[in-house]
Amino acid sequence: MSPITIRRRTAAVTLTAALLVPLAACGKGEDKRAADAGSTPKAVNLTVLAASSLTDVFKTAGAEYEKTHPGTKITFSFAGSQELAAQVKQGAPADALVTADTKTMDGLKAETGNATVIAKNRLVIAAGKANPFKIDELKDLADTKIKVVLAAPEVPVGRYSKQILDAQKIEVKPVSQETNVRAVLSKVELGEADAGLVYKTDSAKSGDKVVTVDIPDEQNAVASYPAATLKASKNAEDAAAFVTWLSTPEAQKILQDAGFQKA
Repeated sequence: MSPITIRRRTAAVTLTAALLVPLAACGKGEDKRAADAGSTPKAVNLTVLAASSLTDVFKTAGAEYEKTHPGTKITFSFAGSQELAAQVKQGAPADALVTADTKTMDGLKAETGNATVIAKNRLVIAAGKANPFKIDELKDLADTKIKVVLAAPEVPVGRYSKQILDAQKIEVKPVSQETNVRAVLSKVELGEADAGLVYKTDSAKSGDKVVTVDIPDEQNAVASYPAATLKASKNAEDAAAFVTWLSTPEAQKILQDAGFQKA
């Protein structure tokens, strides 16, 4: 074989090898992407502490989040914001927190990440079925014949109630002071009280069990709902993703459909 022929064959072999290397690399990349695409999502269990007034809407939001985030399971623990704060300070294992006021959240800065307000709410009067006392404004609650139930002053809705009653110089002597807004509403629903101050979203869920009496904006208070991750979370990244999601158009629609106001 002549030297020229040998050189030509060597060049051809080198060129073929050079062309095959990128093809092989491409094949490996495609195999990796295919493997990634078919991989099982990481299983994550998130525990979210949330204010009682978020009970119904967060069950809907949580189900939607799990559907769009395969592998993530969210467990909610609902209670009055002051109870949730106590749980956080006691080191309860949880990943995120949503309260019904900024004051409670501000008191937990050492335990939480930066908070973001995700929704707002307003107070209404929940009157007993058929509203026998014809309650139609705040000052009617001062009538001693009417059994009024309020949330305790350390509870956000109780603090808002005191704020609006004091501003209108209305003195109300409640028959009981409850630990959360759901307990206030339950007393009215069961006929154990004639009226109570609750969030608009909670009253709306009662249907015909109570009569909702709106309070004018100039006499009302706005409740803000801040959300934050907990520094003690063992799922910091996933907790942050959920808190961020609460401000997305998808989550905001769920909140607003339930009667919450835009943050």
